[in-house]
Amino acid sequence: MSSSKRLKNLRTGLLFTSPVLLGYAIFILIPLIVTFVLSFTEYTIGGPMKFIGLTNFNDMFSGKDMFFYPAVKATFYYVFFSVPLMIVFSFAIAVLLNQNIIARGFFRGVFYLPVVIPLASAGIVWMWMLQPDFGVVNYLLDKVGLPTSPWLASDKTVIPTLVLFGLWNCGSTIVIFLAGLQAIPAQLYEAIEIDGGNAWRKLLHITIPMSSPIIFFNAVMGFINAFQTFVQPAVMTSGSSGSGAATMGGPDNASLLYVLYLFQNAFRFSKMGAASANAVILFLVTLLFTFLIFKFSKSFVHYEGDGKTS
Repeated sequence: MSSSKRLKNLRTGLLFTSPVLLGYAIFILIPLIVTFVLSFTEYTIGGPMKFIGLTNFNDMFSGKDMFFYPAVKATFYYVFFSVPLMIVFSFAIAVLLNQNIIARGFFRGVFYLPVVIPLASAGIVWMWMLQPDFGVVNYLLDKVGLPTSPWLASDKTVIPTLVLFGLWNCGSTIVIFLAGLQAIPAQLYEAIEIDGGNAWRKLLHITIPMSSPIIFFNAVMGFINAFQTFVQPAVMTSGSSGSGAATMGGPDNASLLYVLYLFQNAFRFSKMGAASANAVILFLVTLLFTFLIFKFSKSFVHYEGDGKTS
């Protein structure tokens, strides 16, 4: 191919990809660079910008920022409680919905329905339903003789309650698992039936290994999304103190997830430099966890035709 032909192809390629490249630069690359630069400054909206080096990071790790460690603790508690539970629950429901059960289409719709409801609206409804004094959930539990719970009103139960709300809204993950299950060749199940395998052996030796790439994908996306959780605690656990001042992540900062803490620094305390440093730490932690999951995925993810045996 002549050089003029290659140059023409390059121009054509750049022309067709320019909208995507331009959007990536404007909405991702430039904000990323600006955030990194702001993390080394003391800056408030409308005020002068002052370079302060690593002070924002020192304030976080030294404990001078009193909200940093509670936010880290709440976030790790939420992430490592919610993601494994969400994967197991979604996979189990997808396996059940992949069977020839009565009204299968209806149940698939029921589990996916919460996804189409705006998260903020659903959060407000659930917040009222979970009111410890007059909420319908405690009322029904009391009627059937089961113990009630303070749900969002206690620092002991607020994170488990947010995790339960996440399980109610995991229809997208179930659909992805369901698509993966339907792509498993039926011949594999027929072969294990000939060998006398029961349902448990089918699940253990065919369904789970053949679904491992989907489990891996949902785990990666689950960890990334969990680290960035914002709407649920912002809607369901924020309120006002006795003095009338707005509070976020209550009670007693038990649900102050990291992005909520970042938002608080940026738009409540107007500390854009500190909020940018928070964002840099979140980016690095998310990157580290994604790298670790990819690194260890080779030992448990089975790809058809890669020569591994389950």
